[in-house]
Amino acid sequence: MADNTSQSYKEDLVVVRILNAPVELVWQAWTDPKHVLRWWGPRHYTSETAIIDLRVGGQFIFGMTAPAEQGGQENFVSGIYQKIVPLERLEFTQGLSDRDGKRIDPAQMGMPPDFPKELYMTVVFKPIGSLTELTITEHEWAMGQMYIYSLVGMQQSIDKMAAALAASVGSV
Repeated sequence: MADNTSQSYKEDLVVVRILNAPVELVWQAWTDPKHVLRWWGPRHYTSETAIIDLRVGGQFIFGMTAPAEQGGQENFVSGIYQKIVPLERLEFTQGLSDRDGKRIDPAQMGMPPDFPKELYMTVVFKPIGSLTELTITEHEWAMGQMYIYSLVGMQQSIDKMAAALAASVGSV
């Protein structure tokens, strides 16, 4: 009998970082398109698309472009805001989409079966004096290679955010 437990096991992907910026600035990094463009995507990726309708039921569309040596393709994710508590919490859905925010089945893009069609995400902003503890949770990932890629990608994106925030804090 085959063991299928690893295919059905799901776990939350959680990234926690302490950022050297006040919560107001970290909130802007997630909710202001001009800030999102500075950090969205893993290392060496660029972002030229960030559309945000910041209200419950509003949609966001973020794009990122791979470096030329990785094919240079542009990919998009979109989602719908489910809960917004200013300066404290964002909850939203997220999945692959086209540039207009219309969902795309990951299998159509050649993604493996463990790539989710949609994730529920939570971003929590906790002030710690002049710093911010940021906790990002991507709920119920199937354990597999795509979980690892997403974890590394999110960590690299937050590295880029930290650098952008440091530049912003330094210029104040």
